[in-house]
Amino acid sequence: MAGSFRRAMDYLYLVCVVIGCTALVLISAIIPWAVFTRYVLNSAASWPEPLAVLLTIVVTFIGAAAGYRLNLHMNVGYFADKLPDPYRKLLELAVQLLMALIAIFMIVWGGRLVEVTWYNTIADFPFLSVGVTYLPIPIGGVCLLLFIIERIFLGVPPDPIAHVSEIAQEIAID
Repeated sequence: MAGSFRRAMDYLYLVCVVIGCTALVLISAIIPWAVFTRYVLNSAASWPEPLAVLLTIVVTFIGAAAGYRLNLHMNVGYFADKLPDPYRKLLELAVQLLMALIAIFMIVWGGRLVEVTWYNTIADFPFLSVGVTYLPIPIGGVCLLLFIIERIFLGVPPDPIAHVSEIAQEIAID
């Protein structure tokens, strides 16, 4: 059961990373296009800036959940590292429970935000519901909550980059 859950979280992590990276690449392509149309063509396109903002929401909530899973977010563990082991573990559990509250907040209030704005449209994208643009908030909250549950019950997941490095070293040795 634990192995299946860990594998499921590995796949969820991969999906979050792909979505976040795709959004970041699209932002990186859209902004230069906006600059090009504004300063070279002297005819600024109206859609790049709002689309970049919408993609930033995706990066913020879905990409941040992936970063949290592998502890890649900014944190200061100096004082926690100085605590005796039992207190450090208790503090880590308290941190995870507080983060779970934040994830639940994102799910509940993000879901309500999606619900309330579902029938509104964006001026630059009249075919797109505002509620759809806020979907990354509760989705990111669900991903975050699942990663927190994984961390509480199974511990910190192994670093996939270190695993790839070990495989590369094994191949180089052979």
